[in-house]
Amino acid sequence: MHKRIALASDAMRCSTCMLNEICLPLGMPNQDLSKLDELVKERIRLLKGQALFHLEDEVDAIYALRTGCIKAQLEDASGQVQITGFLLPGEIIGMDGLLHNRHVSHAIALEDSEVCVMRLDDLDRISATVPALQQQLRRLMSKEINRAHTLMMNLGSLRSEQRLAAFLINMSQRLATLGYSPYEFILRMSREEIGNFLGLTLETVSRLFSRFAREGLLKIQQREVLLLDLDALYQLAGVEPLD
Repeated sequence: MHKRIALASDAMRCSTCMLNEICLPLGMPNQDLSKLDELVKERIRLLKGQALFHLEDEVDAIYALRTGCIKAQLEDASGQVQITGFLLPGEIIGMDGLLHNRHVSHAIALEDSEVCVMRLDDLDRISATVPALQQQLRRLMSKEINRAHTLMMNLGSLRSEQRLAAFLINMSQRLATLGYSPYEFILRMSREEIGNFLGLTLETVSRLFSRFAREGLLKIQQREVLLLDLDALYQLAGVEPLD
């Protein structure tokens, strides 16, 4: 059972949240930000391992991850699992279920996490008077499509070492956007989960981490990672560094 938290009148809202520059309000005019404050009326706290929603659950809201980390995964009738993404704070969960109003994946907390709840009825009502919100929703849908395309390309065309390098670069960039170090961070997911996401075995992921360490690209201790040569990782992955 989810722990739901109704927001008091003095609680932090979209207009004052430290994540509003990377979350739903990204780039919205200041005069529209205050109108978003009535969008989030409650939050949900998840314990590690708890599901926010399951495949085929009815969609009545989308969610903005406020703290923690959540994985999205598919599961077939035989119990075979495929992880399709790892969500970090400021990112939106559940957009891919809007087409048929059914969630197309499971969303499971990798650590204790908290999400802001945005009810679809409230999104429809507010977007009618805030055109910028409609633009934001289209941007998020486009971002979700691009993420899926990138995953397909990585799994289909990149060598195993390129996949892991690209994964580490992606985590580095996203954490830097949140204000964290792009060089030193903790992986919230296990090596087995990384392998599942990248289409690699646990043994291959472990071997590649050891190889990267021997080659001086990184240091790794359990889940603590220190990237020593980010430029070399970019070159290995075939990714252009961000300006």
